[in-house]
Amino acid sequence: MSANAVQLNDVAKTAQRLVDLLTGLRSVAVAWSGGVDSAVVAKAAVLALKDQTVAVTAVSPSLAESERRIAQQEARAIGIRHIEISTTEFSRQEYRRNAGDRCFFCKDTLYTLMSDRMHELGVDVLVNGSNIDDLGDHRPGMTAAEQHGVRSPLIELGINKAAVRQLAHYWKLSVADKPAAPCLSSRIAYGVEVTEARVRQVELAEVCVQELTGLREIRVRCEADDLARIEVHVAELARLLHNDVRIELVSRLTALGFSNVTLDLQGFRSGNLNAALVELK
Repeated sequence: MSANAVQLNDVAKTAQRLVDLLTGLRSVAVAWSGGVDSAVVAKAAVLALKDQTVAVTAVSPSLAESERRIAQQEARAIGIRHIEISTTEFSRQEYRRNAGDRCFFCKDTLYTLMSDRMHELGVDVLVNGSNIDDLGDHRPGMTAAEQHGVRSPLIELGINKAAVRQLAHYWKLSVADKPAAPCLSSRIAYGVEVTEARVRQVELAEVCVQELTGLREIRVRCEADDLARIEVHVAELARLLHNDVRIELVSRLTALGFSNVTLDLQGFRSGNLNAALVELK
């Protein structure tokens, strides 16, 4: 048997284990972002439980409109019932102050709303798409999940991000290679207040960078004093330094309200703002 055949057999076994786990839950609501992790859990849930499952997307200013469209499209492609819940984390002072525990208050808000609607949704269990690689990062939202009794099937089965993507390819999901897309509030440096205006500013800034460069995986971080810090992969840095691109970027981002525009020479690093937590503590 070829190596590829062996690997495919392993992925198929992992897929079946995930389906079997969800079958035992009878009915589930999946916290649904439209990313690859939640998509894999949702696909397995549909295979396991058919119409006894629902995908729930939290809609707030921190959700980019492009991500909302992807969540809607992928839910239709998978064939899972999809609802959107308007969440109110921006009304919570603990969330806006943007300390290291901001994500807890976001997830606490969502899981509270989902829990309150379980009977209406016709489900017994709430699940999310956290995988074991998330255990090694700063994830206050996982504490909220534990407090609300939310299950994490991927973690329970020891599935990491690489295996998640294999499962997504196995099930031919359109988001199999989709880059990670954390919420817009994660672009705001800890200690800088999270506001609806700031996350909208960041969303529009990232659209500008993508339009001018054609790059998919980028971040625009909002630092203190409304400084914009652009991150792209190191190999792509030169693309932003072409004079016409550079001038247009500065013009557009300052027009959005940023005081200065900088380019991070260390390149793209997902979740790098967590390094600042050491200083805050």
